[in-house]
Amino acid sequence: MKKITVIGLGAGELAQLSLGTYQILKKAKPLFLRTERHPVIEDLKCEGLTYSSFDDEYEKHERFEDVYRSIVNLLLAELDKVEELTYAVPGHPLVAEETVQLLLNEGRERDIHVEIQGGQSFLDPMFNALKIDPIDGCQIVDGTQLKREDLQIRQHIIICQVYDAFIASEVKLTLMELLPDDYEVSVATAVGTSKETIITCPLYELDHVTELNNLTAVYIPPIEDEQIMYKDFQKLREVIATLRGPEGCPWDQEQTHESLKPFLLEEAYEVLEAIDEEDDDHLVEELGDVLLQVMLHAQIGEDDGWFTIDDVIRSITEKMIRRHPHVFSNLEAKDAAEVVANWEEIKRKEKKDERKESALDGIPKSLPALMKAFEIQKKAAKVGFDWDDAAPMWMKLQEEIGEFFSELKANHEEKKKKELGDILFVIVNLARYYKINPEEALHMTNQKFSSRFKAIEDQLSEEGLTFADVTLEKMDEIWEKSKEKFQ
Repeated sequence: MKKITVIGLGAGELAQLSLGTYQILKKAKPLFLRTERHPVIEDLKCEGLTYSSFDDEYEKHERFEDVYRSIVNLLLAELDKVEELTYAVPGHPLVAEETVQLLLNEGRERDIHVEIQGGQSFLDPMFNALKIDPIDGCQIVDGTQLKREDLQIRQHIIICQVYDAFIASEVKLTLMELLPDDYEVSVATAVGTSKETIITCPLYELDHVTELNNLTAVYIPPIEDEQIMYKDFQKLREVIATLRGPEGCPWDQEQTHESLKPFLLEEAYEVLEAIDEEDDDHLVEELGDVLLQVMLHAQIGEDDGWFTIDDVIRSITEKMIRRHPHVFSNLEAKDAAEVVANWEEIKRKEKKDERKESALDGIPKSLPALMKAFEIQKKAAKVGFDWDDAAPMWMKLQEEIGEFFSELKANHEEKKKKELGDILFVIVNLARYYKINPEEALHMTNQKFSSRFKAIEDQLSEEGLTFADVTLEKMDEIWEKSKEKFQ
């Protein structure tokens, strides 16, 4: 069986290397180094150590993932020529060393024995240098693959592999999405050696620190300022739980799913208003109010022991992945229309085991009548019950108007309502045919009417008049003038 021995060079100097590791390095032939930029190698050079390093690979590739994959491929190619080789990496082979993880995976797949010879990682001297206890909660992350969503700013964070100013800049920008620009961080280099340095600086200066090399790590202390946590989802969850808790707000404590129903509808309409206003600040506020409703319902579910916000998030995440196979799987979708068709087909398959009595099933009973009419017609159209042309719709509208006038003359109250409903239903059908959302269209008209009506109020107020003081003709005159301003 082929064999690769992986040696950890430790986090310090030659004097800190174990005798066993030192002897293996001296005898190793062939010996490969991920990088020769390490204090141990500098000392062993003087003793005539022969080796090959992969430092050139860092210049050949733009991404670190490609560098690491290339190094592993080169090692495997060398192993084709020999039965055994030695590969040395900084620190401990199993701490923040992507190439070793790749080698272990290849070893399992190709039946190659990968033997790990440990070396001291940078973590022990780092904890000592920073005087922190990792038991309080500590994250060790790779600066070359830093993701905002992975960071827990309530814990100690140690970001390793901050090799240079470019990586430091990327780290800085990622952290600035979570922390204030002047948040104090520490840059620790060569900890545990005679060349150890620790520089504290504001976050915005991170990429201007001169001591940046392959032995550099950045330390982010846990946050203490509660206001920094206000954009953290877990903080929001805690706030809602507190409001609903024993020492919380009496109003929040009394709420139920049923009592909150009108608020969710109201907040949703306020979001639409903010969108129409094209006011981003207002939209942020109103979306927050909608999120509040979701969080309250989820907290009620948790309090009652039925579900939590985690279940809500898992449900929608699973649905989005399941219904977007053209993104998360191998299905192709040429355009938005094909995406919608795929969505509907997936949804149909998901519900195939559910008892379905009508093609109209699935429309929420609580929808406003105008929106409900629109959804009913959409579902009917999907099974072919629809007009292909607008002409018969217009004829149907004239027919319904005639029937309405007949009932109006006969003064049949219930039948008048029925016939007026028929007129509205046909108008919704026409709107759908012309690809106009009737709810949005009526909303625009409501806004337009309100603006023009307020113009009448303003004009009368300027003249010191009230509605009781003027005729309908006077109001119509002001109304006509307002049309120029409010189209």
